[in-house]
Amino acid sequence: MSGRGRARGRARGAPTSQPEPARRPGETGAVPPPAGRGRARGRRPPPTDPAEAGAPAEPPMQQMAEMSMAAAAAAPSRPRQERTREGQGQREPRERRRRDDNDYDPVRTRPANRENKRGEAGQPVEIVANYFALRTLPEWRVYQYNVQYNPDIISRGMRRGMLREHEKATLGRTIAFDGMILYLPKRLPSDVTTLTSIRTSDQEPIQITVTLTNELPPSSPQCLQMFNVIFRRVLAKIGMQQIQRHYFSATASDTTRIEAHKLEIWPGFATSILQYETRVMLCADVAHKVLRTETVLDVLSSLYRANKATFRETAMKKLVGTVVMTRYNNKTYRVDDIDWDVKPTNKFKLSRGEEISYIEYYEKNYQKKLTDMDQPMLVSKPSRKERRGDSGIDRLHLIPELCTMTGLSEEMRGNFNLMKDMGAHTRVDPEGRKKSLMTLMTKITSTPAANSELTDFGLQFEDQLMTFAGRALPPEKIMTRSGTTTYRMGEPDWTKDVRNAQLVSTQDIDKWMLLYPQGRFASSANEFAKTLQRVATPMGIRIGHPEMYEMPTDRSENYLSCIKQKLTPTTKMVVTIVSSNRKDRYDAIKKMCCVDYPVPSQVIVGRTLSKPAMLMSVCTKIAIQLNCKMGGEVWAVEIPMKNCMVIGFDTYHDSVNKGQSVGGFVASMNDSFTRYHSRVAFHHTGQELFDQIGQCMTACLSEYRTINGRLPSKLIFYRDGVGEGQLNVVKEHEVAQVKRCLNSVYPQGSEPQLVFIVVTKRINTRLFMRFQGALRNPFPGTVIDSEVTRPEKFDFFLVSQSVRQGTVTPTYYNVIEDSSTMRVDHIQRLTYKLTHLYYNWPGTIRVPAPCQYAHKLAFLVGQSIHVQPSLELANRLYFL
Repeated sequence: MSGRGRARGRARGAPTSQPEPARRPGETGAVPPPAGRGRARGRRPPPTDPAEAGAPAEPPMQQMAEMSMAAAAAAPSRPRQERTREGQGQREPRERRRRDDNDYDPVRTRPANRENKRGEAGQPVEIVANYFALRTLPEWRVYQYNVQYNPDIISRGMRRGMLREHEKATLGRTIAFDGMILYLPKRLPSDVTTLTSIRTSDQEPIQITVTLTNELPPSSPQCLQMFNVIFRRVLAKIGMQQIQRHYFSATASDTTRIEAHKLEIWPGFATSILQYETRVMLCADVAHKVLRTETVLDVLSSLYRANKATFRETAMKKLVGTVVMTRYNNKTYRVDDIDWDVKPTNKFKLSRGEEISYIEYYEKNYQKKLTDMDQPMLVSKPSRKERRGDSGIDRLHLIPELCTMTGLSEEMRGNFNLMKDMGAHTRVDPEGRKKSLMTLMTKITSTPAANSELTDFGLQFEDQLMTFAGRALPPEKIMTRSGTTTYRMGEPDWTKDVRNAQLVSTQDIDKWMLLYPQGRFASSANEFAKTLQRVATPMGIRIGHPEMYEMPTDRSENYLSCIKQKLTPTTKMVVTIVSSNRKDRYDAIKKMCCVDYPVPSQVIVGRTLSKPAMLMSVCTKIAIQLNCKMGGEVWAVEIPMKNCMVIGFDTYHDSVNKGQSVGGFVASMNDSFTRYHSRVAFHHTGQELFDQIGQCMTACLSEYRTINGRLPSKLIFYRDGVGEGQLNVVKEHEVAQVKRCLNSVYPQGSEPQLVFIVVTKRINTRLFMRFQGALRNPFPGTVIDSEVTRPEKFDFFLVSQSVRQGTVTPTYYNVIEDSSTMRVDHIQRLTYKLTHLYYNWPGTIRVPAPCQYAHKLAFLVGQSIHVQPSLELANRLYFL
């Protein structure tokens, strides 16, 4: 097994004054807080024995959230285990970091030519956002000190413990200390202060030198970090527990148990304090932690009872890669392996050499009595960064009985009743969110310890949510060959209008194959073929009678063999009906039809055709999809600009090839942005992604010139899948590569105008509209480009989709390159128009259509194909 796991959440280090410090099972060295994006990951407590040497702590700008000295003194001691050399790899992050988190010193991406970033189009609407403004910046300054130890102490826990001994007499109250950099709210009498502590292990005196290095005003990025550290303390003082990045309430009165599905939901909040256009504000959003009430031991027991012969193999497939939580300290870990040879009765050595069993350790430190003495151990392997080099830990051993499953499995996500029951608690409407946020602020002010934590540092927030003006763009006209229609503001859905309208352009499917398993699906296949022909005619699509092939079984080999033998050069489409959602069969069919024998294909699960009352609706959607996969166009919107190319690019981590990511690159080929050319870029760890972007761009420009006889004069690039920490790389390298590509393709002096926009979906910002005295979701088309945007960016929020339950999430757009003459309104309105052009949904979507097409392409290749698709399909939306 490769070392891809890393512990998540936050733990607390033991003070060095304890007589016999120990470590948690499996830990053998200091681990710094992991840097970078991806799933929020905390750190494990540092060792208290100087022999357990790790590298010095990272600079505070990267690690501030982990530096509370008060938080470092609460965890029990940890046991020691022999360090192994297994697992030197590192897992690619699967989730992108939310934009609002820890963005204290952001990259300035605002183009120099954009002094004004506010648009004017649309009708004014009153917007309420989930922000509390800081009333006034505190007048105090933060003093930054460098702390050195002689002899040197590498353990960050020991560094903190020694410094904490001098808080009362010399240092006073500490804001944060990461083991090297100390932040104080007051200036010490001397710029250089010398302190002395005694190392308990050998009674050797340690000299501590505290040197003033900087004075920071309240508006500095470092002080914003301080504000966030302080506010996290506040959340802890009102009884909330930190799990990964956010804080949750675990009290019985707040949690919700769904017994029917063995789930428990903890309510909580995601918070961050940042500088916005004119004010420093707290952004707070309702969050939920979904936990399973069943332990990992319960899962193992059920797997054993189901099939004893394949138990171990099944357990590995079921558990490896999942995330579990240890309830005794609310930390989360990724399971990377199962150690079948280690049992709870096994012993390990503490840092002083004393041996203790896992049973004794957990009973002594956590008052947990284990019941199953034969259960194996779960293994979680930290990344190389977390190991701190050779002296760091290699693995953690976790007790299945003390671990609970987190999140939802694919089977659970496919359970309609489960998702419905869970959604009743997690989908919170605007009024509910406002109530929760106001309750949070009231609880803070009414809890003396929490309120004093704020007032002691001069922090006071407004007691009402931020209110300001936004704009609602007008509804767009939807055009087909049958005419033009529109929709009511607030309801962007034209399903009925498309159903009986002739599509913009159609492709005849006169020869196609229909494969289906024998038995009960035979009648469904015949009825499907007839209904498909019937619904396609009014839309202008001529579909002939298919060549039908009955499969003896639904095994993948039968489908592949039939396609290989019966496919001819004149076959335009392959439609397969399958009995279930088996991924291996779907992947095999898609790989054959996209790589080996390139032909547009459609895979249909048989149960979707089993309800006669729904067959017309299902066949209508399938007919539209087939037309798109053949290169047809469904509907269009008014696009005033001409000779312009819009591009979407998104990435997806390959599910099979470790360390490989797939980039989907999709570019428009006509003025109405309804035809696209696509390319795929493979990116390996350590390889520069922008090289592939340049190659894809060159290929798409060449295809555009072939089709239109000229090159586009304007390019608008929508880049999805970028975390805040990657903005500088995208701006300095990807944009630069696009420019070099344009310079190589276009004659000198005729380079096109370029607009490069980063699209971010994972954000904590929520927008509400005040309507008839209550809060509701904003109208689709609502644009926000003031107050909650950032002064160093040319950015805006756009609510483009409509939701029937819960609160809509806006999409954040950041223009990092702009050499165009387009007005701000033009960029915002074009972005909204593009959300109407995704052909898999007769309504608006959350991102521009090129982004969604790029995502679908990257997902198909990363999940099913894993190699380059055939270029014969590149001018069709075969990946829908």
